[in-house]
Formats: sequence, C-alpha cells, structure tokens
Amino acid sequence: MALTFYWYPKCGTCQKAKKWFDAHDIDYNSIHIVDEPPTKEELLDFISKSDLPPKKFFNTSGKKYRELNLKEKINQMSTNEMAELLASDGMLIKRPIVTDGQKVTVGFKAETFTENWLQK
Repeated sequence: MALTFYWYPKCGTCQKAKKWFDAHDIDYNSIHIVDEPPTKEELLDFISKSDLPPKKFFNTSGKKYRELNLKEKINQMSTNEMAELLASDGMLIKRPIVTDGQKVTVGFKAETFTENWLQK
C-alpha cells in the first residue's frame, strides 16, 4: 500500500524525505500540505496513531506560529482546539507527515523512516 506523504515542496526537510523515499523505491501519494491541509478529523486520527503529544504537530519554527504567539497559548489548548487550528492553516503543521493508515511519523529522520517505512 502506498504511503500518504503530506509535504511542502519548498521545505528542505520535505525534500530530504522525498529523496529518501525515492532512493528506497517506496510508493507514496504526495499531498501539498498548504494547498490541501489535513482536516481536523484527520489530524486527530494522526495524533492518536503517532504516540506524540499534539503540540509536536506544530511547525514551531514557522513564521505563522510566531505571529500567533502560540508558544504562549499552546499549553492551554485542548487537543481538539489544536487540531482545529492546525487544520485551518497548513503552514502551522510540522512537516512532512507520513502515514500508512496505521502509523504516523512527523518530520524527517532517516532512522525513523527506516524503522517505520522500510519493509523488512
């Protein structure tokens, strides 16, 4: 089954992840995270399947994150509120997000990709 790869083509980390997939001949369907951000429901599903705290889904180095002063607000937000905010703007989402429907990874680390996406 092909993976779903939410990415932003201008993002260096996303480009590294794409190169990794291509080098390992792994099928994926790419979705532009800004043009087609995941819905609130999809994000809640990703959060539950990732074993990561919801705030790990935020692009904390992004301009939008700083503009909204989310560093100060995020700890008071519920998971539902976070998912709603993330779904409203793909630039707020840490990328890439990769899923096979069962597992979810956020960001790119070769070791994590090897562990999760390289079929043994």
